[in-house]
Amino acid sequence: MGKDHHHVHRLSAAGLLVTLGIIFGDIGTSPLYVLKAICGDAPIDPATVMGGISCIFWTLTLQTTMKYVVLTLRADNKGEGGIFSLYTLVKKTKVKWLLFPAVIGGSAILAEGIITPPISVSSAIEGLRMVEQFKHIPTVPIVIVIIIFLFGIQQFGTKSIGKLFGPIMLIWFLMLGILGVSQLAGNWEVLKALNPMYGFDLLVKHPGGFWLLGAVFLCTTGAEALYSDLGHCGRQNIRISWIFVKTTLVLNYFGQGAWLIAHQGEVLNGRSPFYTIMPVWFLTSGIVLATIATIVASQALISGSFTLINEAIRLNFWPKAKIKYPSDLKGQLYIPSVNWLLCAGCIIVVLHFQESSKMEAAYGLTIILGMLMSSRLLTYFMKIKRYWPPLIWGFVVVYLFVELSFLVAQMDKFLKGGWISLMIAVLLTSIMLVWFYARKIRNRYVEFVKLADHLPVLEDLSRDLSVPKYATHLVYLTSANNREEIESKIIYSIMQKQPKRADIYWFVHVDVVDEPYRMEYKVSEFIHDDVIRIDFRLGFRVAPRVNLMFRKVVEDMVRNKEVDITSRYKSLNKNNIIGDFRFIVIEKFLSYENELPIREKVILDIYSFLKHFSLSEEKAFGLDTSSVTVEAVPLIIAPTKELHLKRTE
Repeated sequence: MGKDHHHVHRLSAAGLLVTLGIIFGDIGTSPLYVLKAICGDAPIDPATVMGGISCIFWTLTLQTTMKYVVLTLRADNKGEGGIFSLYTLVKKTKVKWLLFPAVIGGSAILAEGIITPPISVSSAIEGLRMVEQFKHIPTVPIVIVIIIFLFGIQQFGTKSIGKLFGPIMLIWFLMLGILGVSQLAGNWEVLKALNPMYGFDLLVKHPGGFWLLGAVFLCTTGAEALYSDLGHCGRQNIRISWIFVKTTLVLNYFGQGAWLIAHQGEVLNGRSPFYTIMPVWFLTSGIVLATIATIVASQALISGSFTLINEAIRLNFWPKAKIKYPSDLKGQLYIPSVNWLLCAGCIIVVLHFQESSKMEAAYGLTIILGMLMSSRLLTYFMKIKRYWPPLIWGFVVVYLFVELSFLVAQMDKFLKGGWISLMIAVLLTSIMLVWFYARKIRNRYVEFVKLADHLPVLEDLSRDLSVPKYATHLVYLTSANNREEIESKIIYSIMQKQPKRADIYWFVHVDVVDEPYRMEYKVSEFIHDDVIRIDFRLGFRVAPRVNLMFRKVVEDMVRNKEVDITSRYKSLNKNNIIGDFRFIVIEKFLSYENELPIREKVILDIYSFLKHFSLSEEKAFGLDTSSVTVEAVPLIIAPTKELHLKRTE
């Protein structure tokens, strides 16, 4: 970890400000729509309002504060968080089914990403209707323009505008608190709702009260982001800033509650309690600030989606995709395919639902699914760390009950549009599982041979002048984890497909480790200046830019006089000219000579289809295409039975 990393992670005023800008956008914009969703179109009822804000307070306390801020933030992987980081911590237990909560949870978080920007931005823009001259303004075109702008700027990075996020969100949260207090001043009685009995009465005694949990849950939808962005801000900064954030959120919710109770019996009729508590003179400024805050919240969610997909690619859960690095900011990346798919999804959601109130009806179903999955992984983390057993069991019982209650209440949203995000989550989960198991099946049947058995032939071939020289340096990417082994296909490629004479044979292996940012390499020299293997150990958040990394290793070896890379051609050697490097990538395809079990055949067929949309191996490893040769070889997994051919005269 560099100095900058430690600087951001240290508890400081700057660190707290950055945390406000990156972490709390989603949860910080939820007051725009939560109480509006709880009250719905029914006449305002004090019991519903008091029960609703009581449930909001205890949801923020139990779900956000206790589960995420206190417990989950402890599960950091070398300072990094997120469901895939948590999975890499617990997969050491060798419990194979933990793959499923990781994949389902990751897919659920990604799927909800197509509703979060539309609902946040729509809720903000619809505030314009509170201003007399904009009463009948069509909001859909404005929301779509903002969303296209938001996704359009991703390719340039957010380093410069990112510095503004913290101050903007600080102003936003101060505004939430001040607006809340301004309403509470007229009715401090609302604070009685801190008593959980008000929430209990709503859920148990009030007709249909339990189903309001689906709307209450919206107050904690950004909780997963607290953990996912742990690496950007550090645990202490998140915990301290959460005290301020939660205080302003609670004040605002209770302030809205005070206004609602003062207008009991009325119908909201499309009005937002959030905007109604604003003074008329401040309304336009409040709408502008809300719009900017929702853009900041959406930006954090999009960045989180890129990080999530990048981790999925490195963990072999997702087809390889083009990744760009728009700035030198650590961990900042841009995945064009994911960016524009999310953008298209958001626009479709806006066009389908039109209004934020209809989006509220569909929002949250997959988020609670993701939270349930992270709870399962967190339970195993607590076991690994040998937490006090009663504490583990207490966590399991409490959060299984709380989150299952939320899930049951959210099922009411399925037919109202929740099926859209659920369908996307199922599709993403299917892609991840197919990709993972197809790689497992393929790797199971790759044949490895002892490299030592072939070293004499490699040495002879390197010196055989009767064979035309293929390259001065021949570099093969190998999947053999054992340094003493090599794929038989590589030996076949060198010796039989077309004998490839080279002065030095290099074998490069990339191993993805469970730490996020590790970057190490090891050199094994089998024959001096003839056969060399390099093993890279890279973290699951590090891009495998093999071309750059390989060049750096070779430069280090030349500096240490471990290898001579000058050309062996006399005329070039005399003038000290470096020899050429050629990379060989062996692309395995499924041979027709296979008889597979139906399940494996279906998985491999889908894998082959997905591979058409995936980045090629050479581009995925960051290789210069001008110096790469791709060789297609058949992957014979299960040979067909022997053919009995009869010869006739």
